[in-house]
Amino acid sequence: MAWLFLGIAIGAEIIATTSLKYSEGFSKLGPTIVVVIGYVIAFFFLGQALKTMDVGIAYAIWAGLGTAIVAVIGIALLGEPVSAMKVLGIAMVIGGVVALNLGGAH
Repeated sequence: MAWLFLGIAIGAEIIATTSLKYSEGFSKLGPTIVVVIGYVIAFFFLGQALKTMDVGIAYAIWAGLGTAIVAVIGIALLGEPVSAMKVLGIAMVIGGVVALNLGGAH
């Protein structure tokens, strides 16, 4: 169940973070409401996942995947520029999450 809660937390965080762009500095009400609700949901479900998961692993997955997916959304949907350095950075974030998970399994 912890993995499901973590997945919900990650999804809500991705939606909330993407909505920050659309809120235009919290000047648009609709996206601003999505930001606030999204982060409340994200932190609630992260807290639920932490009842049975190690905090380092859960947070690494939550923050790492959230960061990588939001970066891809920025490139794919928001017209942000892509560069070799940006792709390398995304790969390094994902690699770090994998390394933490492998290290925690031993």
